[in-house]
Amino acid sequence: MNVSIFIPCSIDQFTPQTGRNLISLLERLGHSVEYNPEQTCCGRLLYDNGNWSEAKEIGEKFINNFGIRNYIVGCSTSCIGYVKNNMGKLFFNTSNHNLYKNINEKIVDITEFLVDITQTLNVGAYFPHKVSIHYDCHSLNEYNIEEETKLLLQNVRGLEIVSSNKNNFCCGYAGMFATFNEPVSMALAQRKVEQAINEGAEYIVSTDQSCLLHLQTYIDKHKINLKTIHIVDLLCQVEENIFENE
Repeated sequence: MNVSIFIPCSIDQFTPQTGRNLISLLERLGHSVEYNPEQTCCGRLLYDNGNWSEAKEIGEKFINNFGIRNYIVGCSTSCIGYVKNNMGKLFFNTSNHNLYKNINEKIVDITEFLVDITQTLNVGAYFPHKVSIHYDCHSLNEYNIEEETKLLLQNVRGLEIVSSNKNNFCCGYAGMFATFNEPVSMALAQRKVEQAINEGAEYIVSTDQSCLLHLQTYIDKHKINLKTIHIVDLLCQVEENIFENE
């Protein structure tokens, strides 16, 4: 299948290997990947902070950077959840409304693309570790792809999911919330990390890199024996170690 890919700015700036691994994973599964280097931010952070005029300007560029022929596969549930559920409010009753609708119908997270569109549950991954799943707030409340994430991880050879039902709470990032409410933000990160440790996890895995960056910062600051990993990077782990993961 021909697909376009959306690389969110958090991955582009901080963990570009995750974007490269997204391409590698899709190509390994037989898909033809197109990447438009002109793409930039989706505008979610501006929208969330009430800067709707700036968010609309960036949103216009976003919808014009992608065609309507292919699925647009991304690796950030917070960004894609925003595009699907909130970006359209910026273009209601405007000339870009139909262009936005086409994007809305085509854009999907990698987990949704694999499980629901191509029915690919086993991607041949090998990851012999215990993992705690962090379902970010957008994937739970705005996008609802909890089951897709779990199904993919259940089909990774050697992996053991140790998450409890008590683990579905905010990590404390929430965009600018982490800046303006740092004590609360750090307390939530501490709670999330301690829960993962109590579960016996070696890794926290998520579909959203911004949450993982927040948690990894807390882990590094306190020198905790725990790691974070994006689900794309995890799914690219194979026994032969042929994917880039550094």
